[in-house]
Amino acid sequence: MGDLIPGLPEEVARECLLRVGFRQLPAARRTSRQWKAEVESPLYGRLRRANGHARPILALAQALPPLAASGPAHKYAASAALSNSYRLVLHDPADGGWATLPPLPGGRGLPLFCQLAAVACVERRKPVVVGGWDPETWAPTDTVHVYDFLEGAWRSGAPMPGPRRSFFACAAAGGRVFVAGGHDEEKNALRSAVAYDAEADAWAALPDMALERDEPRGICVGARFVVAFDTDAWAWDPVLDRLVDEGACPRTCCAAPSAAGAMYMLRGGHLAVRDGDSVWRVVAPVPEDGRAATVVVAIGDGRVAAIGAGRHGGEQAVYVLSKEAGTNGAAPSWARVLAPQEFAGHVQAACCVEV
Repeated sequence: MGDLIPGLPEEVARECLLRVGFRQLPAARRTSRQWKAEVESPLYGRLRRANGHARPILALAQALPPLAASGPAHKYAASAALSNSYRLVLHDPADGGWATLPPLPGGRGLPLFCQLAAVACVERRKPVVVGGWDPETWAPTDTVHVYDFLEGAWRSGAPMPGPRRSFFACAAAGGRVFVAGGHDEEKNALRSAVAYDAEADAWAALPDMALERDEPRGICVGARFVVAFDTDAWAWDPVLDRLVDEGACPRTCCAAPSAAGAMYMLRGGHLAVRDGDSVWRVVAPVPEDGRAATVVVAIGDGRVAAIGAGRHGGEQAVYVLSKEAGTNGAAPSWARVLAPQEFAGHVQAACCVEV
């Protein structure tokens, strides 16, 4: 075995590899057997996080841009002609970059109404696509797909067991994706729940919920899958009273990816936060052209992204809120993310994955 990078001390060469961006990881892995062994080692992932080189990336299930007869989007018209076409898009809040991941196996787009989650596999984080509707037949699917940033490719996972469910709660805690509720193909609400181990590529049944839950929202707060499941005790907790206001849209509820994770949601045109068992408190008003937000995502470094429009069916906008505490006592503020026309499509689901 020679030097990682000829002519450089090992610690300097390793620091160079730690700084490789997520877009270049597959190429770095293919460079040599030594580099492959280095970037695949659990130590590599730990060092990237410890040295601040791993960073949160937004993963979005986004529609292809609308058909345009002329203008900057014209070159995307051919692919956009396929209705109901969604792909997985990545946005790096740190450098403002946008990228698309390869299509699913077989060259397919994402299922409609699929769920996204980010799981921990050893020392690596991977986005997982679960369920949804076949974009051609609109039939519910039980498919699972996992993306590996090192390989730069998808793999198909074990199918989701039980009835083919739609509009279910879904969230990740550690290396598992938790699924609960929704409805079956006969529109019967479900109380069953299952968990997917991404490393073992295996599903396990969970205890049924006390009540059926159709179109629920699932988030993981610390070790709790909130619809509300204790992932340590492997048991359902009693219902938390008034966790979400009556009539509020649970789709805009999310949790910060940390052990003590705070919960966020949109309430009355404002972003609100709830720490532990405390009451909801207002953080900041949402900009006018983002108040019909369909997705809210907590970013691992303390920021929050809201994705939506000023009205239903309007132009999509991505806003990122600065860290809640602010600096020098300043109130937190929103910054609109600039997106090229090819990344202006509707976002139906999102998650945050550390790479």
